[in-house]
Amino acid sequence: MLRINRTRLRESHETPWLILDLVMLGLLLINLAWLVFDALYATTSMQYLLDRYWPSLLYAYAPVHKNFLLIDLGFIAIFFVEFCVRWAVSLARKEHLRWYFFPVLHWYDIVGLIPLGATRLFRFLRIFSILHRLHKQQIVDLNNTRIYRFFAFYYDVFVEELSDRIVVKVLSDIQKDVANGSPLIDKITHQVLSPRQPVLARWMAGVMQHMGDKLADDEQGGVIREHVRQSVGKAVKDNPQLGNLHYLPVIGKTIESTLEQTITDIVTASLVNLLHDVDDKRINQFVEASVDGYKPDNDNLDKEVLQVINECFELVKGHVRQQRWKTTLANRGHVVPTPQNTDTR
Repeated sequence: MLRINRTRLRESHETPWLILDLVMLGLLLINLAWLVFDALYATTSMQYLLDRYWPSLLYAYAPVHKNFLLIDLGFIAIFFVEFCVRWAVSLARKEHLRWYFFPVLHWYDIVGLIPLGATRLFRFLRIFSILHRLHKQQIVDLNNTRIYRFFAFYYDVFVEELSDRIVVKVLSDIQKDVANGSPLIDKITHQVLSPRQPVLARWMAGVMQHMGDKLADDEQGGVIREHVRQSVGKAVKDNPQLGNLHYLPVIGKTIESTLEQTITDIVTASLVNLLHDVDDKRINQFVEASVDGYKPDNDNLDKEVLQVINECFELVKGHVRQQRWKTTLANRGHVVPTPQNTDTR
């Protein structure tokens, strides 16, 4: 059952519009009920039943049925005046960017004003429009009604299934274009990466200078210096000339240790200076002199990049294929049947 939020109603100052909405809602229900009864009255079966069980109503309603269109025009006039009033208020409040947006957005109200059998059905939409407006203004709460939850759930299911299939179709078409030799890699290189080369160069320079600061720090650079020391020690031992130093009596091992430490300090200091001296200009010069001229004609770089892109698309498609509405049903305690065939979305 709908409950009116009186606090929200007072704050929004929409009491006159609520009264108007309730009046229009009552008129719509009366008009629609009358339309249904008049349509049934025109059938032979209904006239037979009325003649048998309620003959007075059959003869009393006959003049009304003959003047059905004139009476319906009275309802149409009321609905048209209400529509014009709301249109004027919308213009005064500047709710839309253009004056003609209101009738375009409320096209079903205009169609429902046409006195034809098929178009009268659009008057049902006015009921949902009024309820939606009240719900949007938080004057009534439709979330707690079973009917709203029922239609909202299956609307979400419909939208999810439809949108998932569209997204999967689009991604599959992109995969086909890429697999058929689409010049995607060249476009990424020249249209995406090249214009951002200065930004990437500054980022790389900042990272390398940060690495130089960490390496120069006694605490944080100890791991790298230890690795350099081990590499230098291995290189000294593997070198035949320097490896003979430990054969010298007394001072051989001292000279070898001092030499290892000296080379380690020189290599570490060189790395620190190199990283500190790197800036975005030097990186740009390096890219222009070395990387720009590199043509990977003899390797499979393009194939590997395309494979990576294809695998990324497959992961995205797998995520899109997940039917989240089944999880919602499972959380509500409903038994969700497991399909036997693989989903081909």
